[in-house]
Amino acid sequence: MWDVLDSDVGLEELAVWQRCQTGTKVEGGSEALAREKIQSLPIWKGDVAVSPVAGGMTNRNYLVSDGRGQYFVRIGEDIPVHHISRANELAASRAAHAAGLSPALVHHAPGILVFEYIAARTLGPEDVRNPFYLERIVTLLRRCHQEVGRHFRGAAAFFWVFHVVEDYAATLTEAGSPHVPLLADLLGKARLLEKAASPYDIVFGHNDLLAANFLDDGNRLWLVDWDYAGYNSPLFDLGGLASNNELSEAQERWLLEAYFDTSVSDSFMRRYRAMKCASLLRETMWSMVSELYSAIDFDYAAYTADNLSRFHRSYDDFREA
Repeated sequence: MWDVLDSDVGLEELAVWQRCQTGTKVEGGSEALAREKIQSLPIWKGDVAVSPVAGGMTNRNYLVSDGRGQYFVRIGEDIPVHHISRANELAASRAAHAAGLSPALVHHAPGILVFEYIAARTLGPEDVRNPFYLERIVTLLRRCHQEVGRHFRGAAAFFWVFHVVEDYAATLTEAGSPHVPLLADLLGKARLLEKAASPYDIVFGHNDLLAANFLDDGNRLWLVDWDYAGYNSPLFDLGGLASNNELSEAQERWLLEAYFDTSVSDSFMRRYRAMKCASLLRETMWSMVSELYSAIDFDYAAYTADNLSRFHRSYDDFREA
């Protein structure tokens, strides 16, 4: 599907399921079991070579070759604490391909998605900030919001960031997180932001616009990894794109005017800034929860501290604007 710079790799699928259901960390994960599951799929022809792909946080990824070609394989079960449903990801991946945004799904089995392989490089934040890429990303994002939902089949998720924040707060409280003393203040700010970001338009969103979820094959861009896909405000994706990739204020205004094809008022900018803050708060609390439930070798505490600081700066700018 895509090159070895994909952004979503993590635990062996059984470990993810157990960890997220029981609320306990399950270290490591069976590389041998993952390879066995892949090699046992009935779709391969000839000799099968399986190579792990380095990267990300929510599933284990592999580049697989057989007698016919190459494929990209994602292994991972549902992750309830992060609202990840693999059935939703499957439906969104199919819809995104039908809309012309993502590679084709070749095969699926419980906990496994097999995609066509596309030789491409993942973008970095510096690429997203480059006007050459940012213009193309705006077009891709508008197509995502306008077209993917038309191809989606079955019950669709509603990714409402303010609900996610409330649920994360409950999860942290129940687990006795060291961040519990911060939650009353963060929830108060989230509820203010929810009012400030209204009224809402609703589109089908990607909801995880990290730079590495954009791929450049030399001819076009692709948008991949639909773990968090669902209906949402377009301002969440726009705010997430800006905050994840540290766009300048001038670039943010350009982004909005290019996406909506009109100039934006100060009141609209305030709604956008509220959603951008909400995006940063969700990322912060995602990391807080991951501190408790992820067995990935990653410094979540530092990531939490960095995103919390960025949220507070963004929130101060929102209040002062």
